[in-house]
Amino acid sequence: MTKYTEQKVVPYTSAQLFALVSDVAKYPRFLPWCMASRVRSHIGNEMVADLTIGFGPFRESFTSRVYFHPPEGEGPCGIRVEYENGPFKYLHNSWDFTPHPDGCTVDFFVDFEFRSFVLQKAIGLVFTEAVRMMVSAFLKRARVVYGPPAREKVLGLAQDAAV
Repeated sequence: MTKYTEQKVVPYTSAQLFALVSDVAKYPRFLPWCMASRVRSHIGNEMVADLTIGFGPFRESFTSRVYFHPPEGEGPCGIRVEYENGPFKYLHNSWDFTPHPDGCTVDFFVDFEFRSFVLQKAIGLVFTEAVRMMVSAFLKRARVVYGPPAREKVLGLAQDAAV
């Protein structure tokens, strides 16, 4: 089993981060190792999507059912992912976004195990760094989509982000 949890206060709103994470179709544009994505269906607050991930000689596709809990006003929101089909024994993933005076608190959780012992060992060697890069990629994407955080704008520290 491979598990990772991260909590971080970021300088963007819950609604902004929710919008980025829920836009699965754009993942290949900015997420490391995401080779392709396809939304099979999106009805109300539920989506079925396929992702193809690749690293080194490995390339795997899987299907997940995604449940959205969109923001109501300035309240908390979140995304839950349930694994349906592919190379995993199981996959549990969630994102929670809670308003914070400096933006929002992001709680990220992922826990999975590949069916293949070889694949599990291969990803296990780089897993923590890969997930950190993934979370960082969403924050870089927020900067591209929404601009530098308000604090940087006020202090005159805004820089162009290259992603």
